[in-house]
Amino acid sequence: MAPASGIEVENLQRTFKDLTAVDGISFAIEPGEIFGFLGPNGAGKSTTVLMLTTLLPPSGGRASVAGFDVATEGPDVRRHIGAALQEAALDPLLTGREHLRLQASLQGLAKQTRDARTVELLERVGLTDAADRRVGGYSGGMKRRLDLALALVHGPSILFLDEPTTGLDPQSRSDLWEEVSRLARDEGVTVFLTTQYLEEADQLADRIAIISRGSIVAEGTPDALKGEIGRPSLEVVPSDAADRERLAQVLSEFGPATAAPTGAAAVRLEAGADGLAQVVRRLDAEGIGLNTFDLHAPTLDDVFLAKTGERLADEAVA
Repeated sequence: MAPASGIEVENLQRTFKDLTAVDGISFAIEPGEIFGFLGPNGAGKSTTVLMLTTLLPPSGGRASVAGFDVATEGPDVRRHIGAALQEAALDPLLTGREHLRLQASLQGLAKQTRDARTVELLERVGLTDAADRRVGGYSGGMKRRLDLALALVHGPSILFLDEPTTGLDPQSRSDLWEEVSRLARDEGVTVFLTTQYLEEADQLADRIAIISRGSIVAEGTPDALKGEIGRPSLEVVPSDAADRERLAQVLSEFGPATAAPTGAAAVRLEAGADGLAQVVRRLDAEGIGLNTFDLHAPTLDDVFLAKTGERLADEAVA
């Protein structure tokens, strides 16, 4: 069984008629760890969360959350977890304070404890000044912060966050990242974070699993995964757009081509940064003028591209 605040997943599957949404995935999450579940829309992230939070029965395999089986011990699982899913279930006519009091009541907290917990959580997520305003007038960032507070009312040992920052402005996203990091660091909360934002996974997660078409294709720390790629990429924009194809042909001598913005050419340098001087000499010999010449260290986007053949950044923007 999984540790008291950990998660174990073994050959977990979920099918919908002829569609296999989750195809036999396995992983383990240690107590107090932030585990990033990275993938594009439709990869199986949300389906996995629904199974682990007992909202959807698995079609096969097994999973234990906080030491309890998700298929046979649902009430025990739910007592130990908090969840902020993609769509926040908020009543626009209730205030933030009323939402938290209601949630505390549903969780069985005594009235004295209920009021103190409400005040504590409002302060924690930065909604004290807006506590008595109706939620219908909240911004998107405020609603996501309230949703996080609601998931924490009963003091769960495991927190599920399903794409918690989708649609948020940069400041709101940064504020939520800070709170999630604090929960894991200071309170030992285990966090299962699904996201399609590469920066979010890189900033927050202790370990990452990349899921594509229902299967896990890579797992490890962000640094280890980027280390597997190893070689940096070189992205060049010619000063004359007509030279782009000739530029790409020259660069291909130094490594395999990789995705590049319109008008640019890029390769993964076989010789690493040590080969830059030789690249410059070849381009000079060909008489190709340069507008920009940028060397990029491996990123999670490079990892995703190497493991799946797709760029997650493009998917997220789309």
